[in-house]
Amino acid sequence: MSLDTGARITAHSWEVTEVHDRQVPVVTPGHNDVAWHALEPAEVIEHLETSFEGLDEDIAAERLEHYGRNELEPEEAKGNLEILLHQFKSPLIYILLVAAVVTVLIREYIDTGVIVGVLVLNATVGFIQERKADRSVRALMQLAAPKSVVVRSGQRREVESTGLVPGDAVLLESGTRVPADLRLVSVTALRVDESLLTGESTPASKATKPVEADALASERSSMAHMGCVVASGRGRGVVVATGLGTELGQISAQIRGEAQPESPLTRRMFRFANIIAAAVAGSAVVTFLLGLLIGEPMAEMFLTAVALAVAIVPEGLPVALTVAMALGVRRMAHRNAIIRNLPAVETLGSTNTIGSDKTGTLTENRMTVQRLWAGGQTYRFREDDAGEGVRLLHSAPARGEPVELTLLAGTLTNEAEVEGWDDDEPRTTGDPTEAALLVAAARLGISPHEAREQHPVVVEVPFESDLRYSVSVREHGGGQRMWVKGAPERLLDLASASLDEAGEVVPLNRQAVEDAAGAMAQRGLRVLAMAYREVDEPYAEGDVPRPGDLVLVGLQGMLDPPRQGVREAIAGCNAAGLRVLMITGDHAATARAIAYDLDLVDDPTAPVLTGHEMGRISDEQLAERVLDVQVYARMSPEHKLRIVKALRSHGEVTAVTGDGVNDGPALRAAEIGIAMGKSGTDVAREASDMVLADDNFTSIYHAVEEGRVVFDNVRKVTYYLVSTGVAAIVAILYSLAAGIPLPFLPAQLLWLNVVTNGLQDVALAFEPGERGVLDRPPRRRDEPVVSRLLWERTVFTGATMAVGSLVLFSWALAQNETLEQARSVALTTMVVFMAFHVYNARSERQSIFSISPLKNPFLLAATLGALALHALALQWGPTQFILRVEPLDADTWLRMIAVASIVILVSEIHKLLRKEPFGKH
Repeated sequence: MSLDTGARITAHSWEVTEVHDRQVPVVTPGHNDVAWHALEPAEVIEHLETSFEGLDEDIAAERLEHYGRNELEPEEAKGNLEILLHQFKSPLIYILLVAAVVTVLIREYIDTGVIVGVLVLNATVGFIQERKADRSVRALMQLAAPKSVVVRSGQRREVESTGLVPGDAVLLESGTRVPADLRLVSVTALRVDESLLTGESTPASKATKPVEADALASERSSMAHMGCVVASGRGRGVVVATGLGTELGQISAQIRGEAQPESPLTRRMFRFANIIAAAVAGSAVVTFLLGLLIGEPMAEMFLTAVALAVAIVPEGLPVALTVAMALGVRRMAHRNAIIRNLPAVETLGSTNTIGSDKTGTLTENRMTVQRLWAGGQTYRFREDDAGEGVRLLHSAPARGEPVELTLLAGTLTNEAEVEGWDDDEPRTTGDPTEAALLVAAARLGISPHEAREQHPVVVEVPFESDLRYSVSVREHGGGQRMWVKGAPERLLDLASASLDEAGEVVPLNRQAVEDAAGAMAQRGLRVLAMAYREVDEPYAEGDVPRPGDLVLVGLQGMLDPPRQGVREAIAGCNAAGLRVLMITGDHAATARAIAYDLDLVDDPTAPVLTGHEMGRISDEQLAERVLDVQVYARMSPEHKLRIVKALRSHGEVTAVTGDGVNDGPALRAAEIGIAMGKSGTDVAREASDMVLADDNFTSIYHAVEEGRVVFDNVRKVTYYLVSTGVAAIVAILYSLAAGIPLPFLPAQLLWLNVVTNGLQDVALAFEPGERGVLDRPPRRRDEPVVSRLLWERTVFTGATMAVGSLVLFSWALAQNETLEQARSVALTTMVVFMAFHVYNARSERQSIFSISPLKNPFLLAATLGALALHALALQWGPTQFILRVEPLDADTWLRMIAVASIVILVSEIHKLLRKEPFGKH
């Protein structure tokens, strides 16, 4: 067939009209138009104009020139200047930039330096974080195999994987990484670890037989996809997609196409900055106009208005915000959660939905035998795995008992190895399912090594997906015995007898075996049957044994068990108002069983939404389903991404976990992408905001707690800075309206804001978490940085500090003190007010008297330091000149302390009167 008349092939997708008289299955929608997995191997060979012996070198060179190299093209990186400029795109930063310019114009260069320092610090932190954040796609390239073994011109040779082209014949063997998307044309016991694409912990058995055109990627047994690893066996495949045309390439495109959502804190700070900007402009204009109306000099009022505006701008907030998040990062790292993106610290505190992968996150990522059926009796391996009529296996079975024979059969029909033990944890190699059988036997006293030595192998037939069993003929008691392991329904067809509880051979009770296997399957276990037969005519090496007339000795059911502590963490999430979802590539029955075991769902028949079902419903229908369904099975990358988007359509702040390449797009699209540090791929880690160093769900629960603490501290700092700014505004505006002298000069306002506030607001970011931080529901997405409750308190405390400063200012004037002396009293009163008020800000609801001042030693030191610094400024000649202040006597200090302490009383009364449940403000 000519490419010009029968088909058209592009570099990254194939469009096919027909192959001879047979209509080619087409997948829609999808990134490859042709369902290669649904074609017969001969049709694939003919369609791609190749052969089982591969391409000629000349044709391969032509195709390489036409299609391009087999690589994932790196995304064009942002320039350093572009990233740097992006750090200044914030309303709060705009305000600080204007303030810096104004301070230059009024020649307040010290204040200029402080503001510029704040800008540089935040730009540096943001630049470093963003520079790291865009390496997701480049990490994909590390999954490409550097070398591949191909057949070209009938000769086996090793080539660079980037030189593979459609039609190449690639050879696969155990341990190799699949270099491109292959349609398998020949397999021998081939099993491929596809966990990075499908999320399944068990290697997938491969075959050459076509599958349905609409089969999910995890169900395409006739395909081997780029980046996956051959677990065992060997095979040959024809390249059908390279580079961005592969499944891996499609995920790369999805990651590039998904814009990372803006964090809740970013949105909150944007709204808050707009409020500050309006307050700055309004206060400055009103101050300037009032001053002119009462006859104050224009130049002096301009400087006062500007100083007041600069005083209102919370210059310390960006620094305190950075410190609070950095401290959160450090605390989370101590709890095995590594933050890659600073705002993600706070976003965790806003999260109300966690979509967790199953394998390796909720479970141990290690297949383990849970139940065993032998001699008509069901046994369990775990003490907490209770069940009616189920006995606990706690000691080695006697020789020849059904349990012993069942364990022995699983050991002898097995290619895995137990290499050693670390404490009580085994180190295994080989297929996880077979390794689980070895470990189960070893824990009950059957050494795999000794068993194999005692029963030397004669001939073996490895597991094949077509046969659905494996056979090992071994020497036994001077003769030979055939041991068989396989699917229960397959061995039932090959068996004629079984063992009773005493180990006697009895006629096969097929119904009893099916009931036992069904009971295990309902628990989500993967069930394998074990059987044997005495060999009458000995086999020799090279013979192919055909099992029949078997004695079925038992069943073993295994799964990847839940991690320790995860059940408690899920319960904690529920108590904290977080909804936990399981999103996995595993089978529905397994997912439901694990979810029920973890108390993620309270009904063993809870609904499970599968990938096939999701493919048949619209985004609108999915948006309705995600509110009720908590377990999602057989999920593809596209499905996981759709779930995230459906949750976000309801305003949910979603955290999603993942460890494989298939999780990359969803990790990027979620507010919080959480990757696995131990088992995860580079792609998942680079697309994420947080990495779990121990791959444990419980670390997410602890990280949510730290995230809430960070937001609480950001709120406390903001409230403190805003309320002291309000005090300055009220004092200035009242003095202008009342026609009395200004209590503060411009330099004094800047001193209050930059020096005294600047120490205490940063120290406030070190505040430890309050009691019951996880007892409250998650914050609403639209909840502001400063709550309505705190705005109320800001008015009362700000007015109290303004009135107290004005009262002592007027008192000093009434004592015939100089104006400089009176202003020194007003300024110092405000400094003392701030020292008391910063302790009011330590909790939104708790009394100041219920929190020990020693719980935050940094704040205590900062408060005493600010007071000492101000006392020194009153005495030191240069600062006396700059600030226009004079020393104060002890009697005045006592009077100021007494008046300033009133702000504690006002705050405590407001806390008492406005006690509200969490989430109602």
